[in-house]
Amino acid sequence: MSSNVKPIPEGYHSVTPYLIVKGAAKAIEFYKQAFGASERTRMARPDGRIGHADIQIGDSRVMLADEFPEMNILGPESLGNTSAMIHLYVEDADAVAKKALAAGAREIRPVQDQFYGDRSGMFADPFGHKWNISTHKEDLSAEEIGKRAAAAGH
Repeated sequence: MSSNVKPIPEGYHSVTPYLIVKGAAKAIEFYKQAFGASERTRMARPDGRIGHADIQIGDSRVMLADEFPEMNILGPESLGNTSAMIHLYVEDADAVAKKALAAGAREIRPVQDQFYGDRSGMFADPFGHKWNISTHKEDLSAEEIGKRAAAAGH
């Protein structure tokens, strides 16, 4: 391995979401409309499925690919649910939520001020992935968050 090669590629963070979707090409277009994503890489297979794609949302990369049932690689639609959520920090959670809804997202929990100092809401994209769209509004101590959580019944 060359000593000039970075162990974490330029533009990536230590943790990078990798989404499996039924209809990766449509998902890329949704993420462009809803979250201002830009497409970086698309590797189409001869059968038309996307074997790998790379998009940029804000300062973060997200990888995605079509389902490959023959390899037991399935997305939330085929599985009937997802056990993970993507937390997306943005400048204006209300504005991004409106764009996501206009692009076809489904609201799970509306954007509202949270006891932990964020303004956030939860949405499902048309492909079954859940997104928590958030704007950080207050820096709070763990003690203050605990007091607010107790007052809110959490």
